[in-house]
Amino acid sequence: MTERGWDAVDFAYVIGDAYVDHPSFGPAIISRLLEAKGFRVGIIAQPDWRSDDSIGVFGEPRLGFLVSAGNMDSMVNHFTVAKKRRRSDAYSPGGQAGLRPDRACIAYGNLIRRTYKSTPIILGGIEASLRRLAHYDYWQDKLRRSILLDSGADLISYGMGERSIVAIAEALESGLAVSDLAFIPGTAYKARDAQHVFEPVALPSFDELQTDKLAYARSFQLQCENLNPYLGHALVEEYPHGVLVVQNPPSEPLSTDELDAIYELPYERAAHPSYQAAGGVPALAEVEFSLTSNRGCMGDCSFCALSFHQGRIVQARSHESLLAEARQMTESPRFKGYINDVGGPTANFRVPACAKQARVGACASKRCLSPDPCASLVASHADYLELLRKLRELPSVKKVFVRSGIRFDYALLDEKFGAKFIDELVEHHVSGQLRVAPEHVSEVVLQAMGKPHHEVYEQFARAFEAATKRVGKEQYLVPYLMSSHPGSTLREAIELAEYCRDLGFNPEQVQDFYPTPSTVSTCMYYTGVDPRTMEPIYVAKTAHDKALQRALIQYRDPKNHDLVREALHKAGREDLIGYGPKCLVRPKKHKAQK
Repeated sequence: MTERGWDAVDFAYVIGDAYVDHPSFGPAIISRLLEAKGFRVGIIAQPDWRSDDSIGVFGEPRLGFLVSAGNMDSMVNHFTVAKKRRRSDAYSPGGQAGLRPDRACIAYGNLIRRTYKSTPIILGGIEASLRRLAHYDYWQDKLRRSILLDSGADLISYGMGERSIVAIAEALESGLAVSDLAFIPGTAYKARDAQHVFEPVALPSFDELQTDKLAYARSFQLQCENLNPYLGHALVEEYPHGVLVVQNPPSEPLSTDELDAIYELPYERAAHPSYQAAGGVPALAEVEFSLTSNRGCMGDCSFCALSFHQGRIVQARSHESLLAEARQMTESPRFKGYINDVGGPTANFRVPACAKQARVGACASKRCLSPDPCASLVASHADYLELLRKLRELPSVKKVFVRSGIRFDYALLDEKFGAKFIDELVEHHVSGQLRVAPEHVSEVVLQAMGKPHHEVYEQFARAFEAATKRVGKEQYLVPYLMSSHPGSTLREAIELAEYCRDLGFNPEQVQDFYPTPSTVSTCMYYTGVDPRTMEPIYVAKTAHDKALQRALIQYRDPKNHDLVREALHKAGREDLIGYGPKCLVRPKKHKAQK
């Protein structure tokens, strides 16, 4: 501040991560964008939440405090799906755990409010975004109210916050009180009445949600139906004592020019120098030489929060912007010739699903890709192929990887360029293994997940194998599999285990379904119904039931054998216990009696 001649900051930005000035980190984008708009931003990274003094290092900011838990929800960052505390934190110096509080937005918000009674507090980032309304909290196994109420904050900037944070900053700069900022898309705020809200949709009250799980399923479906930035309505959720939380419709997606401008801001592309002694920030390693080429995901998987955060409308950067960033990378002394990724939520989404999305957004009543592709879907890899070819030709670039995941069903739907994309992916952009996410094989579970039919994955696997043979390489598909997703009984778990057996696949890691806030699957987990149909759905809830399903996928591991036998007995599949080639586990040996 002294070097810049500042007597105060306009915004003090409190974050749960170490500060990394790289566009893969949300706080870097928001702070650089505000800086570009003429605002003075001070970063308070990982303050000691047990000390009131830690929040006052810049004094009182002129316009307000910004608060983010960081690039991850703090509870997901801290706990495994088994609710065991993690031993490291990739977003902290040296990977050290324990440098941020649980429920960081709430802890930081209350820490600020104890000292600064009336200074505006604006929450943002993934934690606040997905907890903006009443939500199921897996770690406490209960419904929690909007994070806005528990944190003492005034506003939430939800979703991708570039438009909303600039609008908030400019409104505060103009002299408006934070209580007057009820008109900004992509925000949620507290109110005493909804008379000023245009055509609001009333959600069930928090009292009703607490007494009726089906009311929460109905509420969540209403939220899903109003995620459209063009046609969505404001949502109103009532709390005791006449308090309302109002969620405005989402911000409109950024244009290519706007997205380019965001990624062309003057990032240092490095962690703050103060972390060097601790070994830097581990999370930077994978993304330091990666390119974010798109945002938004038309995949709309039930267990993914992207629909609630980034939205379903694909936005892409221009080739020129990406090539300029790649050239900048090659000038770093740390660059070894490898671009680690060119992608985003899904690497091979570079164009919107259909032309009408630019006018009216994504459909509220159906998905673009599942269970079957929409007749209006336009699948094309032409632009992405051209981009990858240009990047491969850059001087100093030895290899360009695609690691952020592809939608294999989308590749197969592109009749003109899909086969060529698979060929070039195999020849130039994979190193030994390509990770893809079929997630399951059971049609019941895939339907609940919002994933394509299993036969589609099988078709892609054949295409990948054929392409690998054509280029004379030995490369493999590595499927991500998920256990215990809603809809999966022991029967479906055994079906997946038999698939692994027949494939000869021995997964070292299996993702047990993790009920994180604001996903369709989490709503299923909590309510026992699919909110899209209100039909009952089976949910494996106890730790033991989940362990049985996970053990079945990893049935070869000796430590799982007792669980596998128990699962097979419970399912009446003793035919899979024995010594034959189709058996999953051998009978339990009994100790010889003396």
